[in-house]
Amino acid sequence: MLVAILAITGMALLFGLLLGYASIRFKVEGDPIADQIDKILPQTQCGQCSFAGCRPYAEAMAAGEVGINRCPPGGEATIQALADLLEVEVIPLDEECGVEKPKTLAVIVEDRCIGCTLCIQACPVDAILGAAKQMHTVITDECTGCELCVPPCPVDCIDMIEVEPNPNTWRWPDPDHIDLKIGGQS
Repeated sequence: MLVAILAITGMALLFGLLLGYASIRFKVEGDPIADQIDKILPQTQCGQCSFAGCRPYAEAMAAGEVGINRCPPGGEATIQALADLLEVEVIPLDEECGVEKPKTLAVIVEDRCIGCTLCIQACPVDAILGAAKQMHTVITDECTGCELCVPPCPVDCIDMIEVEPNPNTWRWPDPDHIDLKIGGQS
């Protein structure tokens, strides 16, 4: 009886080790194309593309269910980068989704804020802090400028201001999407 218990324990240990190795060796993280598409999208989570966020839009695009032209915050630069990645033709931004605008940031006017918390509930990235019947504020580093907090505000205390690039907000272009021309050749 002891031999049988040891044999079964040994087999369980061996199979456990094999399954553990297989889960590490053959692990599929997700759709690599969807990951690449998601990296190109601006991550505003605004829903203008008719999806709940950038990742669901990237997955639908990778599956071929939607076009590359549904992201107003990304604009023409994002459409061009997506066309290059997916090797499809560049098409104009779908006007039903919105129009391309400069990057903006939500600012709450303290004198008008009544602390209703509707903007907090609407913010997809939790960039607004505050409590009921207290003044709210926007975490500028978290705000994506999606404007989803503006419509629910009953006292119109949220202004969207254009963000001018400065040394702290400017970013190098992604090298994966730049054509370098050396000596007249690319």
